[in-house]
Amino acid sequence: MPFPSSDLEKWAAQYACSLLGHALQRHGASPELQKQIRQLEGHLSLGRKLLRLGNSADALESAKRAVHLSDVVLRFCITVSHLNRALYFACDNVLWAGKSGLAPRVDQEKWAQRSFRYYLFSLIMNLSRDAYEIRLLMEQESSACSRRLKGSGGGVPGGSETGGLGGPGTPGGGLPQLALKLRLQVLLLARVLRGHPPLLLDVVRNACDLFIPLDKLGLWRCGPGIVGLCGLVSSILSILTLIYPWLRLKP
Repeated sequence: MPFPSSDLEKWAAQYACSLLGHALQRHGASPELQKQIRQLEGHLSLGRKLLRLGNSADALESAKRAVHLSDVVLRFCITVSHLNRALYFACDNVLWAGKSGLAPRVDQEKWAQRSFRYYLFSLIMNLSRDAYEIRLLMEQESSACSRRLKGSGGGVPGGSETGGLGGPGTPGGGLPQLALKLRLQVLLLARVLRGHPPLLLDVVRNACDLFIPLDKLGLWRCGPGIVGLCGLVSSILSILTLIYPWLRLKP
């Protein structure tokens, strides 16, 4: 989920504070110091929400562009992700208005839950897109390996490097064949991710981000330490895509 560089810096600082606060609590730091860290985290969060004013419109524009993608799966995943991101930013704007005193009657807990739900849906779409791209690349790599093997006169038992290992009824079938097939698939996945750093970075970043709404919505309690660490890692990876634009997954 792309954000402006200033927002990413505050995002990284906020989750660094969350991680630091958790570490201080575990090591018995003074309550006053813990309170100061929590206040700093809150100020950074409010500052991030201020910087996001107008991001809903940007997300809607991105969704309009994604509608024209030729691949139907990518079109669906990216468009739905951007639409959920627009709703996430809109909820964030309402939260900012409530916390800043412009709309004191806003039910912040309710809007925070809505915000994290849209955030979660957006991440699910992002990871679905990543999984789809990985599958396509694995199929391409498997076909290329098969062509190379045929050209060199080699082969793998079962007729395919990754999939045609025979069924349970073939000689030597069963669990050993299944284990070999699984091992080949893992090796193929590793080769694909190693050869496509933007895709690898996107998978890791989305996976790290996923822990945040899961924890906030109570679907999977990870604790502030894990949330802070995942948020910090995700922020650093996002900053890397700004420093090195070729690491950004396209489209």
